[in-house]
Amino acid sequence: MQQQPQILVNISIEASNPFRISEQVKLRAQALRFVFYALYVKALVALFSVWVTVFLSVFFNGLYQISTLLFFSLLERIRSGKELLESKRMAEESERKRFLAQRKAEKEEERRARDKIRQKLQQDKLERQGILGLPREVPLPVKPDTALPQTTKPVDPVFLPVKRAAVSEQMRECLRSLKRQNKEESTETMMAFRTLLIYVKNIINNPDEEKFRKIRISNPVFQDRVGKFEDGIKFLELCGFERVEGGNFLLLHREKIDTGVLKSAASELQNALMNPFFGLLSG
Repeated sequence: MQQQPQILVNISIEASNPFRISEQVKLRAQALRFVFYALYVKALVALFSVWVTVFLSVFFNGLYQISTLLFFSLLERIRSGKELLESKRMAEESERKRFLAQRKAEKEEERRARDKIRQKLQQDKLERQGILGLPREVPLPVKPDTALPQTTKPVDPVFLPVKRAAVSEQMRECLRSLKRQNKEESTETMMAFRTLLIYVKNIINNPDEEKFRKIRISNPVFQDRVGKFEDGIKFLELCGFERVEGGNFLLLHREKIDTGVLKSAASELQNALMNPFFGLLSG
């Protein structure tokens, strides 16, 4: 087959009119950009506001905890100071009373000695008159108030307030030590405090009931709540408990019950339970 001849044809394609953006569209786009920038800035401001709010909340919460801690510390120190001042005042008052009692006893002893000397001189005078043949003088009757009283040994007053204040301070330190050594087990510590408070209140309300004054150390409940803490046993001993029957029981003898010491123990336990910062301010 014969090839057909190729003919070159010049075809011109005219482009359509170019797309023109009107001024109204440009203004609309610029307005949208302004809106976008405004929203962006508003979001940044809101984010910064949230951050500032969180920061201030954390800051003031920490400040509140620190101020509360300092407040309870101040209260505890004020109470300790008052107890020490009261103990000192009671000790001085007891010392003054003992000094006055001692002075009174010394004066009484001097008066009895003078009466004895006076009676001895009168007896010697009568004996000499008898030897010399002189008429004896009738001795004057001894007045009732000058009669020799029965000799009594003055008893020094016992400084019970001072002793109780010292025991109270030892109890407080014992509870602090128990809480400091068991910081990670606060629930068990609070349970020990509550159990000790029950023991103390039962004895105060029922001092004649031996079942409240005798504790079997191997009792599982006692061991789980108090017995496993060395300071818990020490606290009971400060209340007056003693180990008996080969160390298997703790017993508070009826005649050794000191209600003042037990009330101080209850007060210290109440403070330990109510004060959330108890034991965390020292040591």
